[in-house]
Amino acid sequence: MRLVLASLFSLVAASAFAQPANSNCATASQLCAQQAATGNNTGANGAGPVYCQPGGSQVWYTFTTNSVGGTATVSLNGINCPLVGGMDNELSMAVLSGSANCNPANFGFVGPCQTDSMPFSITTQPLAPNTQYWVVVSGAQNGGTVTPAQCDFGIDVSGPGVDVIGVDFSAGPDAEIAQGGAVQLDAFGGTTYDWSPTSGLSGNGIPDPIANPSSTTTYTVTTTINGCTYTDTVVVDVVRLVNPPNTFSPNSDGRNDAWEIPGIQDYPGAVVMIYDRWGQRVFNSNGYREPWDGTRNGRPLSEGTYYYHIELNPLEGRSDPYTGYVSIIR
Repeated sequence: MRLVLASLFSLVAASAFAQPANSNCATASQLCAQQAATGNNTGANGAGPVYCQPGGSQVWYTFTTNSVGGTATVSLNGINCPLVGGMDNELSMAVLSGSANCNPANFGFVGPCQTDSMPFSITTQPLAPNTQYWVVVSGAQNGGTVTPAQCDFGIDVSGPGVDVIGVDFSAGPDAEIAQGGAVQLDAFGGTTYDWSPTSGLSGNGIPDPIANPSSTTTYTVTTTINGCTYTDTVVVDVVRLVNPPNTFSPNSDGRNDAWEIPGIQDYPGAVVMIYDRWGQRVFNSNGYREPWDGTRNGRPLSEGTYYYHIELNPLEGRSDPYTGYVSIIR
């Protein structure tokens, strides 16, 4: 009965399942670094040389190394084979060098052949830069005594020889700017540049737009390299260069008697103006060498809320004015 069931399954498999598009080298599916893919070798005809013994129902993948080359790790995971009598539940994998014309005579192993029903990985020998390689996944046959495994699985490739982000493509270094300031981004390696969000950017489609966000923003940039889409990020951190306190108490007790603004001494060109609630200016300073003591023309001002407008005028660029309020408490 088991043999009959196995034969029936083989007939059903042959007729009910379409052959995978990547059943041969010429139609190999693209693997992209650090991007998991799913596969299934159900219905593959297993034509061509057997690269892992025993094997059958082959499907093909391909990947291209980065500009520096090195080892690559190809991982097979999530192996999910149907529970069918007479069918094995193991998959085999081989990583091969070769040529784009798919001539079997040109293929050679660049890592060990491996077979398992549990997740496993193959780490290759150092690979040449900017070179195409192939991966063959096939169903194990246990010496030909059972039907080749036809299963779902996951597959991915990573490692110093194939990683693209930070090697051949990058959004550039993170940056810090003052409120109102700007910085030129410095992406590299893309064939195209698609930025998101575009708010606060001088343009899109270029590697080096000017970024002038109103608040800290993470920008992503996307490109396509060797048929794979990659995205990297850069953070533009918008910071306050000074943080004026909102109270002081000029009562001559030796504590908090003046409106000290930490960090403003780094901006000798700073302009500080203070207004009362009626909009009259009560203090003005070009440079802030002497902190405001709560007086106007030497006369103490009453308790209450006053409003400040500070322009730092930094030497390295511009920043938005700092505005807010400060309260005198006596």
